Amino acid sequence: MKPHNNKIALALIAAGMLFPGLSAAQTINLQQAVEMSLSADPRIKEREQLVEAARGLLAEVKGNEGWRISANAFIGLAPAVDGGFYKGGAYSGTTPRRDGDDWNGLSDWTHVEFALIKPLYTFGKIEAYGKAAEGNIEVKRGDVRQTRAETVFDTKRAYYGYLTARDIRLFLEDMQGRLESSIARADRALKEETGEVTQAELFSLQTAKGVIGKYVHQARAVEKISLDGLRVLTGVGLNAPLTVADDKLEPVPFPTAELADLQGRALTERPEMQQLEAGLKARRALVAAKKADGMPDVYAGVAGTYSYASRRDQLDNPHVYDPFNGGGLTPVVGIKWDTVFGVASARVSQAQAELEALNQKKQFALMGIPFEVGEAYANARANYDSQKDLAEGAASARRWVIASMADFAAGLEKGDKLAEAIKSYVLAQTEYLRTVNDYNMNVAQISKLTGEQK
Repeated sequence: MKPHNNKIALALIAAGMLFPGLSAAQTINLQQAVEMSLSADPRIKEREQLVEAARGLLAEVKGNEGWRISANAFIGLAPAVDGGFYKGGAYSGTTPRRDGDDWNGLSDWTHVEFALIKPLYTFGKIEAYGKAAEGNIEVKRGDVRQTRAETVFDTKRAYYGYLTARDIRLFLEDMQGRLESSIARADRALKEETGEVTQAELFSLQTAKGVIGKYVHQARAVEKISLDGLRVLTGVGLNAPLTVADDKLEPVPFPTAELADLQGRALTERPEMQQLEAGLKARRALVAAKKADGMPDVYAGVAGTYSYASRRDQLDNPHVYDPFNGGGLTPVVGIKWDTVFGVASARVSQAQAELEALNQKKQFALMGIPFEVGEAYANARANYDSQKDLAEGAASARRWVIASMADFAAGLEKGDKLAEAIKSYVLAQTEYLRTVNDYNMNVAQISKLTGEQK
């Protein structure tokens, strides 16, 4: 290699390292697309953070079992006092002094009071709220699973949609080329006045070309939209080069499990059913918690107070209490009851009603979920059989077109008959590809409805 060429090669390599977007397009298959989407989808990350928030709520509930402190401290003003207890500030006598008779101004006053306590028995409040919080975590985890299932389904829809639109476009463009050759031949025959082709036959071929052209434009639009959707879902970026590994759209294998097995799997594995069970657990715990809210709390701990006024003489007399000077500290055992009976019973009724509502939702799910699976299964079976019939029909239509084109080129076939054959082939082939896409999405829906993540 010449030195000049070496420099060009090095420059190209450096450009590829500095600007990855200039590199070749990334090629992915369906499984890779699903894995990339599950890693990139911010909706999943959002639901995962809500799970963390639910865990924080459980930690908050459990924290109520530990020590708690209630404290208050302030600085204010208090009457200043000099001298003793008796009139005139004497330290002995018979007449106690009064503040009104002996004003000594003001003093600063520092006051602190606190209580450090720990619940001993709460009649099941903490335990019940803890079970409710645990159930809430499971519900949020179910949201994550649901979102993952939606992401998988959306990715498959974009992937299969792209393959369908691409294959339809390529097929129609090929038919356009073949049809244009026949139109050119018909036009040439008319100009030469050979009598092999009539003007009506040319119009028939041109009409077929216009119809095919419309479908080509539509297929290109769907192809672009689907590929852009796949770029967004996989997180590579809307303008990133991306291609798919599949050469053509193929029907996926039909589910091997029987319908009854799929329905049973859906009732146990589907995220919504697991959420219902977790929700019922949480609701039952909330009913118990609301009932326990009407009961007192037993606690133990330490309580104390301290006051100090710098310009107020202290009295060393156990029978006289001065709120501005002195303090104390003592262990305590107590009971605290703070409830409004009418409100407490109303909250219990609300929690009970919400529990019953969730029970009814579960009953509907037990009937509705098997129906949804059965509906998807029936559609999958219908489209599976339909695409096999359409494949045979499209193959016959292709042979019809090839034979008609050969006869038309030899002057043995009319142009309108060729146009009819082309239209029939276009209809059969495009319907085949659309039906394969519908069938693949039916299978994807069955996977989603039965709780599969991929």
